[in-house]
Amino acid sequence: MSDTERVALAFSGGLDTTVCVPLLEEEYGYDEVIGVTVDVGQPTPEFEEAEETAETLDLEHYVVDAKAEFAELCFDAVRANASYQGYPLGTALARPVIAEAILEVATEQGCSGLAHGSTGKGNDQLRFEAVWRDSDLEVIAPVRELGLTREFEQEYARERGLPIEGGDEGKYSIDTNLWSRSIEGSELEEPGYVPSEDIYEWTEAPTAETEEIEVGFEDGYPVSLNGEAIEPVELIETLNELAGGYGVGRSDIMEDRMLGLKVRENYEHPAATVLLNAHSALEDLVLTKEERAFKKQIDHEWSEKGYQGLVNAPLVDALEGFIEKTQKRVAGTVTIRFEGGQARPVGRESKYAVYSAEAASFNTEDVTGSIEQDDATGVAKYHGFQERLANRVIENNEE
Repeated sequence: MSDTERVALAFSGGLDTTVCVPLLEEEYGYDEVIGVTVDVGQPTPEFEEAEETAETLDLEHYVVDAKAEFAELCFDAVRANASYQGYPLGTALARPVIAEAILEVATEQGCSGLAHGSTGKGNDQLRFEAVWRDSDLEVIAPVRELGLTREFEQEYARERGLPIEGGDEGKYSIDTNLWSRSIEGSELEEPGYVPSEDIYEWTEAPTAETEEIEVGFEDGYPVSLNGEAIEPVELIETLNELAGGYGVGRSDIMEDRMLGLKVRENYEHPAATVLLNAHSALEDLVLTKEERAFKKQIDHEWSEKGYQGLVNAPLVDALEGFIEKTQKRVAGTVTIRFEGGQARPVGRESKYAVYSAEAASFNTEDVTGSIEQDDATGVAKYHGFQERLANRVIENNEE
């Protein structure tokens, strides 16, 4: 049995995680650091950077493919119409998946500690640690605990001869996964700054061109594109490219973080926008008024827990009981039109549609169920009766 103390570090090869490697040995007394990079759909260059930096640091490095697990969670989010303050959840959903994968590697490799490079001002520290603190391993956050600044880290990297390319990621802080791409920092921190087109990679500036696609659903899950069955990861990647070409899926918001800080965030999320819009349109067709109204409350609570990185909370499990019941009828197709940077539902069909064209039409008198226009006369007399009575009482007593 080895007495070597090992710590598993969430490793990206960027500035924060690069300087964390020697700090975990020098400041925290660990004998060995292993790096774990989890694939949730980042661009290939990010993995190349992580591999190169790990090699330069002589760091034992593991890469875990978790794209399928992440896509599954994203589709759970679709069923819950999950968004936070107006944009689809993305980074928030990825963090628990990444944290679980790192914990698994750490356990397999006999680590006694887990570490991340998150700062003390963001959300990610909370999302990682919500998963990790359920284990017996020590949880370490060097950047937060040592009060490190970006300038200190850059100087530290230069003094120690660390791979400086691992500490120079450009002017913006960018996080990318299958479901979304976030851009923040530099001029974007100013609420009044109008960003240029160069901050976007997934989306083109909207044009007058249009295109229509058809998304199929079963049990509330997206399962097909234009009539062809397609796996979750491929569907997301396909829609990101297709919808992004029409400028679909941009958000520029002032976001309230969990620690109470208000920050300016820019996001790209073409596939998420398409699937959430399509799913919502199908729910509008198949669910009753009361179900739709109540599910908004369910969806809000699911989204809040998702934003917090607490997708495994007992509350979420209970919420999904209601979601599961309603989604049995969320089956059918939705036609989406890309137009002016929007993904607009323009048609929907389902065998569970709570809709009768015959009953709703202005051109029919008698329909199945024996509903006639004149039947509404009694309803019209009672509608507003109490309000009219109350107004008369008030007027009489004010005279």
